[in-house]
This record gives sequence, structure tokens and C-alpha cells, in this order.
Amino acid sequence: MFIRHLLLAGLLAGASCAQADTVIFTDDFDSTVAALNKTVFPGGWTVANGTVDVIGTNFIDVFPGNGNYVDLDGSTGDAGELSKSLTLTGGLAYTATFSLAGSHRGGSDIVDVMFGTASASFTLASADPFSPSSLVFTPAASGKYTLTFANRGGDNLGALLDNVSVTAIPEPSGYAMTLAGLAGIGFFRRRRRLQR
Repeated sequence: MFIRHLLLAGLLAGASCAQADTVIFTDDFDSTVAALNKTVFPGGWTVANGTVDVIGTNFIDVFPGNGNYVDLDGSTGDAGELSKSLTLTGGLAYTATFSLAGSHRGGSDIVDVMFGTASASFTLASADPFSPSSLVFTPAASGKYTLTFANRGGDNLGALLDNVSVTAIPEPSGYAMTLAGLAGIGFFRRRRRLQR
């Protein structure tokens, strides 16, 4: 009887080891003061090689009701690269999720997104609404990695960025342990019923 309880406790422990996605960073830019030609941001964002604009509530608001968001082309004719440095664990997959929209002021834009060594380009027509996109990156080793958004162009009317988050994806072994734990629980319950 003691061994059965010990096995059941082990299976329950294995089942509880499974993890849900863990949010390690999120920003909707609502706490960032709206202004043109921003190069300094709260929350660890940096801007290199140009500027970006923070627009939205009560300031060049092309999407009323969405709070603040970033115009990735700035107002200097030199689109900046908006970056966030993150400490990531090697071998663990991470998903960067973000919303991009067209400028809503004419023209089309291409936004290059780099997350560690992963990259993707997104083409947006001026009238495109905010829509979620994502990019997955699995670092080979633990360390600092950068998430960067760069608008190709320089016409002062860039694509818009909002709702950036980075989450750690649970390892598949966590799911396997959960399934094994649940199967074990079912086995012991069935066996207990049959013994009665």
C-alpha cells in the first residue's frame, strides 16, 4: 500500500511539473509619453540609427481607443531601430508576439523583425488594421538576446507597432510528464475500483 501511495505521489508531482506559457516581457506603450522623435523609452527599449514616434491617445491618434503605439519611422526621415534586450535560457523556445498596422497616412511599409537569430519581414499597406504576428526563437545558449523592429523607409510615415510580448514556451517533456501523470492516476483509480 505504501509503494502505491509513493508511486501516486510521484506521478502527481510529474503532472504538476508541466508549465503554461510564461510571460517574460510585455509592453503596450500606454505608459510611454507620446512624442515625436523618441530615442529614450521606459522599460528598457532602445532606439538606434534614427528615431521613432509614440503616437495615440490625444496625439496624432489614427487608431482611437487603442491607447499609445509606436510609429516605427519617426519624424526625422531616418527610421530608427526599436530594440529590447532580454535574458533568455538556452534550449528553451520563446515566442515574440506583436501587433503591426499600416501607417493610415499613405504609402506601404516593410517592417523587419529580428528576435535573436530568427527574422521575418512584414509588408503592410497603409490601410491595414492592427493584426497580431509572432516570431519564435530558441537560443542555443543562455544569455542576452535582442528583439528589434526596423521599418524600411524614411518618409516619416511608418508602420505602427503595439502590444509586444515575449513568452517562454513550455518544453514538450513537460507535456509528456503531465500525460504520464494523468495516465498513472487513471490507472490507479481504475485498479482501486476493480479491487473493491
